[in-house]
Amino acid sequence: MRFTLNPENLRGFGGSLVIASVICAAFVAGGALDRLQRPGELLAKREAALFQDFGQLGKYRAANLALTPDPHRVVFLGDSITYFWDLETSFPGKPYLNRGIAAQTTSQMLVRFRQDVVDLRPASTVILAGTNDLGDTSAVPTSISDIERNLQTMAELADTHHVRPVFASLLPVHNYKSRAPISAIRTPKNILVVNAWLKSYCALHGYIYVDYHTAMVSPDGMMRLEFSDDGIHPNAAGHQIMAAVAKEALEKAPAAAQ
Repeated sequence: MRFTLNPENLRGFGGSLVIASVICAAFVAGGALDRLQRPGELLAKREAALFQDFGQLGKYRAANLALTPDPHRVVFLGDSITYFWDLETSFPGKPYLNRGIAAQTTSQMLVRFRQDVVDLRPASTVILAGTNDLGDTSAVPTSISDIERNLQTMAELADTHHVRPVFASLLPVHNYKSRAPISAIRTPKNILVVNAWLKSYCALHGYIYVDYHTAMVSPDGMMRLEFSDDGIHPNAAGHQIMAAVAKEALEKAPAAAQ
């Protein structure tokens, strides 16, 4: 059996992960399932699921259907940085929904934007997206212009359906506790480029810009050590800072702050 990789189909995925999954599939097809270790099996299942449901629409479909209308709802859309954020602790009593999915890119969030944002009819949506695009090492990696276009499309969809888009800056990263050079892929320079574009875009269109980056960055351009244990994901202290910044920003959106 012959396996070929089409680079265009790898867009939005980590190239090494996709290649690993194909290798795993080859072993299975050759009757060598017993040679697969559990991490390989899990990897293959994950990649197969992504090919079948790229946007991972199945993640929140049932939960969305169970919701009742709320005119003050705010949907936090994002990747693992949002997914691991306990919004109930950060914003007690607020009708804020977490719609983060780990490892997602802006392309994947765009696929599910109608289901996980528009169809819920929130007053606002807080969009934090792009760090996984910058970390993409596939054969045809996502470019900064791709990130910008995807975010623009989300804003246009939100506007069309009377949802106030609120854009959050990308967070800084650090390498202090990691063997992997996190900042070599998600470089401080590229993070600043995306954030500068976001800030300008929001100013041009009258959108709210939530500047997590300024509140969490150290003088060397890295995330302050006390805000992240792994260099990417905020810890409790990091989420506390983010909550304070987001609260101040959302108070500028009257419909969302009631």
